Amino acid sequence: MSDVQDQSPVADAAPVPFDDAPARLRFRDDAPDDGPLVSLADLLLDSNAAAVRLDPADDARKLLPHLGRLRLIEVTFPKYRDGRGYSTARIVREAGFTGELRAAGDVLLDQIVFMRRVGFDSFAPVKPLDPAQVETALKRFPFVYQKAADDQQPVWALRG
Repeated sequence: MSDVQDQSPVADAAPVPFDDAPARLRFRDDAPDDGPLVSLADLLLDSNAAAVRLDPADDARKLLPHLGRLRLIEVTFPKYRDGRGYSTARIVREAGFTGELRAAGDVLLDQIVFMRRVGFDSFAPVKPLDPAQVETALKRFPFVYQKAADDQQPVWALRG
């Protein structure tokens, strides 16, 4: 049985424009990467770039041999309903990527908590998000029920 991902483009989605500017919401203490973003195809052509951009149809597993030199992986969300970026985040975080993982594009307030759980630590939404509302959303549920990339202890593990 082969491992197949849906590699089709998102219907009616405008492409997310390349934006080398730092993320608008960032949950990291280190300096933002200011180098140019390259596509996965360009990175795989023996580029020495330290920042890559993954579109929904890109296979994140192709990045695994290059994770050690990357400082930034930007994952695009052309439409909020396209969840392939969540899988991408999980794949690179579980493989040990500790650099900046940015969600860019149609990122909504309702998604921030789930995106943080799978490992996104910076955000470049097309429509700006109010930082106070983001903070409220992140504090809304103090307990989680499953393990994830964010290292929060599940509520069942907190029982004494």
